[in-house]
Amino acid sequence: MSAGVAELKRRLPHRHPMLLLDRVVRVEPGARLIARKAVTCNEPWYERLADDAAERDHDYPAVLLVESCCQAAGLLATWDAPVPDARGDRVMLFGGISGVRFTGRVRPGDVVEHQVRLVRSFADTVLFEGRSTVGDETVMEIEQLVIAFRPGSGLAPATPATADRA
Repeated sequence: MSAGVAELKRRLPHRHPMLLLDRVVRVEPGARLIARKAVTCNEPWYERLADDAAERDHDYPAVLLVESCCQAAGLLATWDAPVPDARGDRVMLFGGISGVRFTGRVRPGDVVEHQVRLVRSFADTVLFEGRSTVGDETVMEIEQLVIAFRPGSGLAPATPATADRA
């Protein structure tokens, strides 16, 4: 089973420029998912680079590589029950991450493949492990990634207390 951009938008709340996946190439609901992200030089994080910027300056930002992999885990966590609206009954939240190792570089022109595996699922929390590759090279490994689900109503901003009038 695979999914393109329209399906990703149906399943995730992220939009440009923060929708950091292009396609799901394989999914085994409740077990594993493989998704791809094509990196281009036209992404907003590159627009301020000088024309004479060094090649290393074009490395894809590590935090965005992590976010892209987290989105793949979010897809797997919600494959059977998408939650695209952050105001809904069930909101997907990033819970934490540990054991992240960057072992390679990603640059414009690369296609990153994120492979996430569901390790354990609790009532409202899901644990994953992941690996990202470019071709045959592993560029990132994640030992543990946590996604939690909470009611949207509990996430509304608090209303400021009104001052007592004397």
